Amino acid sequence: MMKIITLLTDFGLKDPYTAIMKGVILSINPNVTIVDITHEVDPQDIRGGAFIVEEYYRYFPDDTIHLCVVDPTVGSARRPIIVVKGNHLFVGPDNGIFTLLYKSGYEAYMIEGPEFMRREISSTFHGRDIFAPAAAHLSTGFHPSAFGGVIHDAVRFADIFPLIEGDRLAGEVVRFDRFGNAITNIHTDTFERFIQGRSFTISINDLSFTTIHKSYYEGDYTCLIGSSGYLEFGYYKGSFAQEKGLRKGDPVYISPGPEG
Repeated sequence: MMKIITLLTDFGLKDPYTAIMKGVILSINPNVTIVDITHEVDPQDIRGGAFIVEEYYRYFPDDTIHLCVVDPTVGSARRPIIVVKGNHLFVGPDNGIFTLLYKSGYEAYMIEGPEFMRREISSTFHGRDIFAPAAAHLSTGFHPSAFGGVIHDAVRFADIFPLIEGDRLAGEVVRFDRFGNAITNIHTDTFERFIQGRSFTISINDLSFTTIHKSYYEGDYTCLIGSSGYLEFGYYKGSFAQEKGLRKGDPVYISPGPEG
């Protein structure tokens, strides 16, 4: 079967960086299928990228290789790695972008072998010189263990999940989609476990919600579980982010009512 390599970066579309990575991949394996996930991750936003990685990968066939490059410390001592999660492979920097893959079983390997990299390694473009070649070589059939040793201390964000503060659940806005919807780090499973069938109040900025909407058209301001499985907020036919002046990291609180 033809291998699939997906690409997720913060490179944008102005510069040739993503096209160069594709050229490197196709030079090694011209039979691979390359799928662009997004190149519009906010610059250096590793946390936001981590949520996108978790959201999209499961919709691809087994054995897909996911190349994820949001790498503000490129050229530093941070490690290039391959992560094995189920039947999917992930290639990228060991900087936390794969944090949400580590909630359950996974394996991780260093990318160390020079035969899997370009001969000249730039200190500013590991996407071209290390990650793209590694993904391409994986697509030709190499096992991740061929690239380097096993690692057991992959970097992960310690503060990426919601916290219980007293009698309330405290989360935050982690990213905004193209429509200005504010997507949080509160997954529906976390929400249900915390509420346990009780009534609730969800607070963000100067708004409060006591119900979960089904979709964005149900009010001027809506609170719903989006297609990603995370709690989010919308403004009908407008941008919630702009309307409420929100930023990433702004708090979201869920307070339970009395047991029903």
